Amino acid sequence: MAAVAFAVTGCAADDTATPGASPAADTPSASAAPTGSADPAAVAALAKATAALGTTSFKVSLTSGPGLKLTGLMDAPNGTGTADLTATGPNTEINVKTLLVGQDLYVKVPGVTKGDTWTHVDVSRLPEGADVGLRPGQIDPANTAQLLTSTTDVQQADSRSYRGTLDLTKAAGVAGVDQTLVKTWGAQAQNVPFTAGLDEQGRLSALTIQLPAVNGQQAQPLEVLYTDYGIKVEAQKPAATETTEAPDSLYTTLGG
Repeated sequence: MAAVAFAVTGCAADDTATPGASPAADTPSASAAPTGSADPAAVAALAKATAALGTTSFKVSLTSGPGLKLTGLMDAPNGTGTADLTATGPNTEINVKTLLVGQDLYVKVPGVTKGDTWTHVDVSRLPEGADVGLRPGQIDPANTAQLLTSTTDVQQADSRSYRGTLDLTKAAGVAGVDQTLVKTWGAQAQNVPFTAGLDEQGRLSALTIQLPAVNGQQAQPLEVLYTDYGIKVEAQKPAATETTEAPDSLYTTLGG
């Protein structure tokens, strides 16, 4: 549902700094993007760290300025997860809940879904590039593993941090970035700086993407923090009496 959130927040443009900063070792500060080819050792270390997201459970926190915040608990081995997203714009706020249990995806979207019931989404009907945060086979709302396939210049910044640039035209639909937003950025979307940090056990702890500005508004970095590896995730299918099937209008909304 991050695509819906970005529409509400205007990409969360604001003059306030991104909250939630963590120690420097876990959240490296952005710096000038590297040039030239990637460092094979850096590529291997970062690939190993992101691959670990598919082998355990973890907590994820995603923010972009004060206007967009997502928190989730993910259990990749069991294919379950929950996510709560809050998007705040100049005159409105939207709170979206997502629940994934195996191949079943449920959402609660104020003004779109019915009351406080869960709406079951037919994943096969989702439009191409629809960004719903969670879905079968995509347990990480930021989908960092796929996102990093669009970089060719990863370099090691220090003992536990890495940097490079992303080509978001090759990774639209992940990390809350949909195709419409990518088109708005134009050529800037092909050279977006990022930094990534690892924890003491070599697991991914932070990803910061320096998103381009939109319509002349101040750009807000997209920051993703990974913590609480091994956490227990409680996620069960809601009762039939608490569930409705998604109407056609929901798929239209997700398609943009």
